[in-house]
Amino acid sequence: MVSEERKVDGSPLGKERQDLLEEIERLRGLLKTETDASTQDGDPDIYERERNLAFLEAAEQRLEAVERALRTLEKGTYGTCERCGRQIEPERLEALPEAALCLSCQREVERLASRARRSI
Repeated sequence: MVSEERKVDGSPLGKERQDLLEEIERLRGLLKTETDASTQDGDPDIYERERNLAFLEAAEQRLEAVERALRTLEKGTYGTCERCGRQIEPERLEALPEAALCLSCQREVERLASRARRSI
């Protein structure tokens, strides 16, 4: 019998998690080794540091989503929309394994967020 942990570690989500952890460590290493940049506008070192910080933030956010999906996999609720409770489309999960919402709910959430931003 295969343990639940082994199934998770061998899953595409488990591989994605490992890849993200490695990328986060690489980016943190780059940020540690960067030298103090000049304060002049257009300094390439400042641009590079800002770019690496943006990549790091994006990787950390994606890691959060992957870990949330792994928890649902462990609980046996992976592939169930967190908003409506219906099954998430298999094509969506194939393209975005950490998806927490079905396509219909994702569109609705994005529409509501867009409306909220416009009203500010």
